[in-house]
Amino acid sequence: MRVEKIAILDEVAARVKDSDYCFIVNHGGATVAQLAALRADLRKCDSRLLVVKNTYIAKVAKESGWDESVNAMFSGPTAVVTGHGEPTAVAKALSEFVKATGGKASIKGADYDGKIVDAATVEALSKIPGKDQLRATLLMLLKEPATRLARVLSEKAKKAGDAPAAEAAPAQA
Repeated sequence: MRVEKIAILDEVAARVKDSDYCFIVNHGGATVAQLAALRADLRKCDSRLLVVKNTYIAKVAKESGWDESVNAMFSGPTAVVTGHGEPTAVAKALSEFVKATGGKASIKGADYDGKIVDAATVEALSKIPGKDQLRATLLMLLKEPATRLARVLSEKAKKAGDAPAAEAAPAQA
């Protein structure tokens, strides 16, 4: 194998090894502008897209110990998305990319949480709220009972404050 090919293979292997996830995408039919827009969206998610040869990613998959079923994903134009952080945001960006291409591009699968998952699982992952959104929802749920209690006590205090004043007024007249 030539030195250039070995360098590319090493780079792909290093990216896959150092990342928290690896999405496998069919980028066929996408325009350069659509790929540029996807790359910009992925940068916001601390991720990168790399177009790779299927033979290279197959070798990386074998080195990484991925299941043999992943080899079916290595056909046609292939790109990998690797990165760190929240995979739901990346899955959402990829789903939007597929919609933007009119279905010409597709998600093949992913190495997520140490398991190889199919395109349907990635699509389901894209519909899950992100960590920040889940935290905000949890805080609202935790805050709601205290807010309701404060309202009830406030209304009770207002009613209790109005009642003696109303009784005292007729007594003076």
